[in-house]
Amino acid sequence: MEIILLIAGVIVGVLLGFFIAKSKQSGLSSKIEEKEKSLIEKDKQISDARSETEHERSKVIVLGNELSTSKANYNNLETRLTEQKGELEELQTKFTKEFENLAGKILEDKSRKFTEQNKENLDTILTPLKERIADFEKKVNEVYITETKERAALAEQLRYLHELNKQMSEEANNLTRALKGDSKTQGNWGEYILESILEKSGLVKGREFVIQETIKSDDGANLRPDVIVNMPDNKSMIIDSKVSLTAYEAFCSTDDKLLKEKSLSEHINSIRRHIKGLSPKDYQNLYGLQSLDFVLMFIPIEPAFALAVQNDAALFYDAFEKNIVIVSPSTLLATLRTISS
Repeated sequence: MEIILLIAGVIVGVLLGFFIAKSKQSGLSSKIEEKEKSLIEKDKQISDARSETEHERSKVIVLGNELSTSKANYNNLETRLTEQKGELEELQTKFTKEFENLAGKILEDKSRKFTEQNKENLDTILTPLKERIADFEKKVNEVYITETKERAALAEQLRYLHELNKQMSEEANNLTRALKGDSKTQGNWGEYILESILEKSGLVKGREFVIQETIKSDDGANLRPDVIVNMPDNKSMIIDSKVSLTAYEAFCSTDDKLLKEKSLSEHINSIRRHIKGLSPKDYQNLYGLQSLDFVLMFIPIEPAFALAVQNDAALFYDAFEKNIVIVSPSTLLATLRTISS
């Protein structure tokens, strides 16, 4: 019984060993196949790399041949250029000599002919010359007379410019005094500028517009608008010109950045205060006037107007909301024409 068990154990051991060996052989075969596939892939990559290398080598050979050809062509062109340059220099030297010889011959021939004909043709030459000299003297006299007249006209123009410069200086001084003066002085100066613009546009004082006319309000108070412009269809346009420009003068008179910012703010606030004070007067609804629905607020200095609206984008709109339109010397007449049409 023990022998049978021993034999059975041996047989089982042999079978287990066989199966284990077969399993290992199967795994080894799989690894060998994978290695073979990997080697085949590597061979293919090496083959492709060699083909690509051969292709690039062929391209290098072709480019080398092209470079050699280009160098040969360049050398040929350079040689030809040198030859042509030499030929050109030879031709230039040849033509220069021939021109000098020809010029010498022509000059010699002309000199000889002039000497031979000089005595015979001297009077023929001098007579037209004398006539031309006489004409020249006549033209010189005419030019002198013309220049004398022009000098007189120029002197008159210079006198006019001198007077104009003097007038401009006086107006500049008036402007400076007005800006540095009190509110009443500034208001009077603003009215003067406004009146001048209206008159220069063709409007007649007392007919197309009136200054400081007293009108009673609904509550019986006397109001004196600066200017009332008589529009078509018996309509009236009221213009106010008493805005203060003291802060603007301070802005222009300083180079200090902080003072400029402060003066600019005061300038804008001054205009806003004037708008706020002008609105309650309700000029457009004065008794006895068929006024339009809004009032024009005139700023007599163009840069002061531009400075304010450039630094306060809402200024113009806020005034319009209060039935006030801000105008300057450059926009006043255009606004009046737009309203009248």
